[in-house]
Amino acid sequence: MYRTKTCGCLRIGNVGEQVTLAGWVQRTRKMGGMTFVDLRDRYGITQLVFNEETDAALCEEANKLGREYVVQVEGSVNERYNKNPKMPTGDIEIIVSTMKVLNKSLTPPFTIEENTDGGDELRMKYRYLDLRRSNVRANLELRHKFCLAVRDYLDKEGFLEIETPVLVGSTPEGARDFIVPSRMNPGQFYALPQSPQTLKQLLMVAGMDRYFQIVKCFRDEDLRADRQPEFTQIDCEMSFVEQDDIIRTFEGLTKYLFKEVRGYDLGDEPFLRMPWLEAMTRFGSDKPDMRFGMEFVELMDTLKGTGEFGVFNEAAYIGGICAKGCASYTRKQIDELTDFVRSPQIGAKGLVYARVGEDGTVKSSVDKFYQPEVLQSLAAKMQAEAGDLILIISGDDAMRARKQLCELRLLMGDRLGLRDKNKFALLWVVDFPMFEWSDEEQRLMAMHHPFTAPKPSDIAKLDTAPAEVLADAYDMVCNGVEVGGGSIRIHDAVLQAKIFEVLGFTPEKAQEQFGFLMNAFKFGAPPHGGLAYGLDRFVSLFAGLDSIRDCIAFPKNNSGRDVMLDAPSVVDQSQLDELCLQLAPQKK
Repeated sequence: MYRTKTCGCLRIGNVGEQVTLAGWVQRTRKMGGMTFVDLRDRYGITQLVFNEETDAALCEEANKLGREYVVQVEGSVNERYNKNPKMPTGDIEIIVSTMKVLNKSLTPPFTIEENTDGGDELRMKYRYLDLRRSNVRANLELRHKFCLAVRDYLDKEGFLEIETPVLVGSTPEGARDFIVPSRMNPGQFYALPQSPQTLKQLLMVAGMDRYFQIVKCFRDEDLRADRQPEFTQIDCEMSFVEQDDIIRTFEGLTKYLFKEVRGYDLGDEPFLRMPWLEAMTRFGSDKPDMRFGMEFVELMDTLKGTGEFGVFNEAAYIGGICAKGCASYTRKQIDELTDFVRSPQIGAKGLVYARVGEDGTVKSSVDKFYQPEVLQSLAAKMQAEAGDLILIISGDDAMRARKQLCELRLLMGDRLGLRDKNKFALLWVVDFPMFEWSDEEQRLMAMHHPFTAPKPSDIAKLDTAPAEVLADAYDMVCNGVEVGGGSIRIHDAVLQAKIFEVLGFTPEKAQEQFGFLMNAFKFGAPPHGGLAYGLDRFVSLFAGLDSIRDCIAFPKNNSGRDVMLDAPSVVDQSQLDELCLQLAPQKK
């Protein structure tokens, strides 16, 4: 056999044992007539010792080892004279008697260390080397434990794990589909599923009652830190349930995951439930970070029409946040905040600030437009105290201005150290609008998806005021990240047809796209609903990562490319011919 022990398991109790180890050379050090080699595998690092006096030839072979050589050694476990308390195996070392080089290695393009010198693109190109780093490997081990815990909990709750197809039909709602041409059906295309939404609903029609799947999903959309073109969902659906039943079930799962995988106790209290409109009003986001306060204060009655500042007098919204203890911010720091909110990504026209002095006086960037008593009322409205800094954003679109103020709130939360990655604040956001207006499409679009049920009390509004209809939908939010979302589904063919009508589908188009689902509803569909967690996002939160990429074994870069496999790539003309495809010239 190649090994009898791993590089991470030996302790002081193993002293005197004869062992065989195999792994990669982490580093070598020559000290006088001794050569020390750190041997690494998935489980840890063990120090090997080669003594020139004992075996000069073997020691010479050890001196020729390069980084990442794959070797096998035999030897005895010895107690170390200079112990290393930072290593689990730091009390012992192996006095090597024989060594075999199993494979040599080129010099790696970056150091295989926790703190590497390799940039993102280089590490993605050599991802198989990057995965040898202990911190990256730990993320995959965490993901493995997370998935095991999910399966364990849901199995005990009576859920069945059922796989659904990867080649499905294209749907017009939501993000762009990745499409796959069919050789056997020329001119026709499959799509890769954005989620198994309609399929899991059909499983409920089929009487499966409780379903889950850890499933790959695909969306052709612009990427950012928390997005990948292919990602993994924990997809779940239940029959004969209402919103409270689903929330209760998945709060239980979430608390179990935090305790079992993260070692973090969320307590027995149910999660906060916050209506969407309240979240947008108080925090400017449908995924508010509740680890800290700094809530919005609306200032229309305080600053609009009470002075000569035209920007505020013409605004549809004026809102502020109070940054505790930040009145000492320098002009440079204020300018940095102003540049941030005026950046193209945020889009605010500017930033107004006011400082509360130690004597209680208020000094503002718009002093000349307001009487002192107005600025004092501003401080009182903001509940600002001596030493606090008030930051204000306004705009002609209230919702857009709130979103801009949200970004500023998060930035200040980071600057003030209020977004501790080892603290977790969870809540449900509920009562979403059923529809949102699309300027591009010039029509109402489903805010979640077209299979979400409206609130029963709002069904009548579908004919009179569809934009006012609320959805029976819910999102789970953790630390300002949407980690899961779902809804009660429509299980009635007539209501489903009505929703398609509001979305601008003709009956013929609705039948063409979703006839299989609407027809299934005619055969006794149970009331049902579900939820899907973003596995990648959840694991990245547990690991304290800013991006989901480092908890995915082989991620894509920000351009959607796999630089390791060099994909996507050009295919042979013969493959295109088989598929009856002809490529149009690219526009330059």
